[in-house]
Amino acid sequence: MSLVEEFNDYRTRMNERIMSYDNKVIKRFFNLDTNTYAEGALDVKTKEMLGLVASMVLRCDDCIKYHVGKCYEEGISDEQIMEVFSIANLVGGSIVIPHFRRAVEYWEELKARGSAE
Repeated sequence: MSLVEEFNDYRTRMNERIMSYDNKVIKRFFNLDTNTYAEGALDVKTKEMLGLVASMVLRCDDCIKYHVGKCYEEGISDEQIMEVFSIANLVGGSIVIPHFRRAVEYWEELKARGSAE
């Protein structure tokens, strides 16, 4: 199973499990997250790039994978994603580098998967 499939399968399975508890606060938080990244004064592409920078600086690998995937879906180019990674590394410092490596690996797998489809 690829990195992309493994991540997406796990995320879907666990989100379904979490939602099965029917907790109002958790549902509202998930809804807030979904609505925050919807089209608004900023377009979705910009919001996903911002989310990716924040996720890299906070060093959340699952969040990074999620936002890298969303950036890919939004049609971000290699040049754009590298600028996003550059900002994250500048803001976050050298501690971000291991997460940057994994983000590049995930990006490259998304691209390879996309060209295989």
